[in-house]
Amino acid sequence: MKINDLRALSNEELKTKITEAKKELLDLRVKKSTGTLEKPSRINELRKGIARAMTILRERELSESEEIK
Repeated sequence: MKINDLRALSNEELKTKITEAKKELLDLRVKKSTGTLEKPSRINELRKGIARAMTILRERELSESEEIK
């Protein structure tokens, strides 16, 4: 997903996306180890997507903590 699409989601939706992506990543890693993986680049795409979503969550967390101070 693109960063702007991720920013439009709520925190709960982002957490759901991260969980789903991690499950898919696990499945792809299993397929890779068994030799049935068709698109190896999908692993990189998922890893980067998870990192983007987690970064957005962290940014929001930090901005909320700064507002409290």
